[in-house]
Amino acid sequence: MKFGINTYLFASPFTNEGVSWFPKFKEWGFDFVEIAIEDPANIDPVFVRKALDEAGLECRSVCAATGPGRDLRGNKKEQLTSIEYVEQLIDIAPVLGSKLVAGPIYSSVGRADLYDEEKKLRQWQTAVTNLRRLAAYAKENNVMLAIEPLNRYETDMVNTCEQALKMIADVGSDHLLVHLDSFHMNLEEKDPALAIRKAGNKLGLLHASGSDRGTPGGDQINWDRIFAALDHIHYQGDIVIESFTPDVKIIAKAASIWRTIEPSKEAIAVDGLHFLRSLAF
Repeated sequence: MKFGINTYLFASPFTNEGVSWFPKFKEWGFDFVEIAIEDPANIDPVFVRKALDEAGLECRSVCAATGPGRDLRGNKKEQLTSIEYVEQLIDIAPVLGSKLVAGPIYSSVGRADLYDEEKKLRQWQTAVTNLRRLAAYAKENNVMLAIEPLNRYETDMVNTCEQALKMIADVGSDHLLVHLDSFHMNLEEKDPALAIRKAGNKLGLLHASGSDRGTPGGDQINWDRIFAALDHIHYQGDIVIESFTPDVKIIAKAASIWRTIEPSKEAIAVDGLHFLRSLAF
């Protein structure tokens, strides 16, 4: 099991300048960096990979940012835009040293509405059709995709692990996994530990965030049960701290971070990592 830090905690969008944080991440004890790529044009992946190597870090996952206009269930233009974007991430990931692209790639974040059952089914089928194409492209490039359930305020499509597993079954590709997040599970799952058990060998990534989007461990989540569930499924994958502060204005607005939750982003990273490692089996 390896522990990483998502770049959203320190920068949005991530650009080549963001590599200046890499030595600090290594100093704090992280094994890898999860790079959130909002616009592929913002980075030179060869340059970023060199900086990772020099810092003694890996990029084990690429985090997708599916904002407005990137929507696998949207209109034709939005579908095409989203497909092209995710395919670019699939191309970039191996250059960075990663074999995983993760996030809520099935729909644009923030699209949450009440649809009748017929329309919901059409949207689901559209997303599934497009995910088949992306999963096939990922397989060609030896990359895995992991879809992330979000809370009800950020999507009306996939809120739970069970829904994510159904989408994976409907797509029918062994290159599609589940990406679970402790913050979203705390809102949507009856039992987050049970959700992890349900995911089983389909769990491709776990995001660790406090119940208030702050430091893992300084919150109400039952982390002992989370790690017991991970042990039960023999999880050997990655855990990434993904928390936010008001310092990074773009992501703070997107994630509704209206107040200072923790003393600093450094404290979230250092204290969170120390806590998570203390529970690791």
